[in-house]
Amino acid sequence: MGKIGIFFAEGFEEIEALTVVDICRRCDLEIEMVSAYGEKQVLGSHDILVKMDKTFGEADFESYDMIVLPGGGKGTKGLEACKPLMAKVDEFYQNGKYIAAICAAPSIVGHRGYLKGRRACSYPTFEGELEGATVTAGPVEVDGKVITSRGMGTSIDFALAIAQVFCGEDAAKQMAAKIVYRV
Repeated sequence: MGKIGIFFAEGFEEIEALTVVDICRRCDLEIEMVSAYGEKQVLGSHDILVKMDKTFGEADFESYDMIVLPGGGKGTKGLEACKPLMAKVDEFYQNGKYIAAICAAPSIVGHRGYLKGRRACSYPTFEGELEGATVTAGPVEVDGKVITSRGMGTSIDFALAIAQVFCGEDAAKQMAAKIVYRV
């Protein structure tokens, strides 16, 4: 089993972030909600205040097998502005660990050059930021150790793709059936 760190900055898209947390925990994966800054609570894009498991300074990056970056325009900008987090994203990429991003957040890995030669997707207005990628309109793309997805409407697909990485295809399909999601 893997351990996942999902990072929150003010203005994150609540459904994109919390769907991943919910489905991964239902799959018995360990996932920590981490504030990209020092706050123990982070305000989402629709004024929903969410309590974090950890602050950035408390996060144990050595224990994570994946970093997840939820979208939301303001939240994505906040994540990308967090230089220590971007250093960890770079480290994860260089060490062949998983990075997953949804909605506007795939632009972060696009700006860092990690989508060159990969299939990737994002919220439509951010597709131009997926530098070097073969951009698709699929709900989720898994290309190597990079997972991208389009937005709130693809949050379940995104979460199930993450679950599949750690639990396998059969377990992800079983979870989809359990939550009465189309398979």
